[in-house]
Amino acid sequence: MDIEYKGGNCVLINTKKLAIVVDPRLSNIGLKDQGERAHVQILTQPNLVAPHGEGVLVIDGPGEYEVENVSIKGVPALAYLDAKGSLLEATMYRLSTIDLSVAIIGHVQPTLTEEQLEDLGVIDALIVPIGGNGFTLDTTGAVQIIKAIDPKIVIPTHYAEQGVSYEVPQAPLDTFIKELGAPQEEVTKLKLKAGQLGESLTTQVLRRTL
Repeated sequence: MDIEYKGGNCVLINTKKLAIVVDPRLSNIGLKDQGERAHVQILTQPNLVAPHGEGVLVIDGPGEYEVENVSIKGVPALAYLDAKGSLLEATMYRLSTIDLSVAIIGHVQPTLTEEQLEDLGVIDALIVPIGGNGFTLDTTGAVQIIKAIDPKIVIPTHYAEQGVSYEVPQAPLDTFIKELGAPQEEVTKLKLKAGQLGESLTTQVLRRTL
C-alpha cells in the first residue's frame, strides 16, 4: 500500500488494484482537485467531493464496503461547529487489507467514545489533521486521538504550508512534531508493508505531491 499527500486532508492511497482518494476537493484551498485520479473517493464530509468520471465509487458516510479486496468501514463522528454554531456530522474511516489497516480522521471532535475506538479497531497507520483554530483538530486534540488509537505510524495533514490558502490560518507542522515527540521521517511516498512497521510510534511527514 502506497500513500501520497496532496494537501489539505487529501491523501492518495494505492493498492495493487485500487486507487483511493480521500477528501479530494482542494480547489477551495487553492490546489488542484484530485477527483479524476482514483477509482474510489472517500469523504470525511460530503462537501469535500470532487468532480469525477463515470464508474467512480463515492463513499460519504457510515457503513461497510468491500472494493477489490479492500474493506472500508465508515464510523460516524461529530465535526466542528458551522457558521450557525451547530455541530456538523463527519465520518472517520478504517481501510483494511489482509495485513494492513489505516484509519482516516477528518475534522472531528478530539474525544472518541469507546464504541468509536472499537469500530476503528487495531490500526497500523493513522492519518490525522492537525491545523486547529476551530477548523479542525489542533495539535493537542490530534495527540489525544493518537494516544487513544495507538497506531504504529501517524501521518499529519492539514497544516500551514506555502501555496495553500486555508479559510482560517492553520498551525505549522513543527508544533505538532514537537508536542507528539515521536521520531520523524520525511518521504514523498510512504510504502506500507506488513512486518516493516516497527515497534514504536513514528511520524511520517509526506512531502506534498502534485
